[in-house]
Amino acid sequence: MTATDPTDAEAACFEAGIKFGTLYHQFAGTPVSPDSAASLETAMEEAIENQPHCTDVTVDVRTDELEAELADSAADYTELTGRFLEVEIVVDYEGREVVTRMAMEDGYPLMRVESVRGRQ
Repeated sequence: MTATDPTDAEAACFEAGIKFGTLYHQFAGTPVSPDSAASLETAMEEAIENQPHCTDVTVDVRTDELEAELADSAADYTELTGRFLEVEIVVDYEGREVVTRMAMEDGYPLMRVESVRGRQ
């Protein structure tokens, strides 16, 4: 390993970023309603868990936000955006576990690394 090679912990963080990019851009714009939220959560979790090094995905569609969005709408669904999601993705790469989350912060769906375990 050279001084410029990424560490296993850095590679694990990169893997987590790939998972979030896939999750967000694959599902953004999907029609969603309070009635379909649970099945969409499951579909998103299972799709992302298929990717290498991904050990756990938890997706929560914020149905309270969906209902508020739809309260004044003639439609009974809207399109999925980050403001309706809370997500946790766990990646294990070469014994380095990275926990990442996406949640609304100041009106923006912020994705961040919460913790890295097994750094060396």
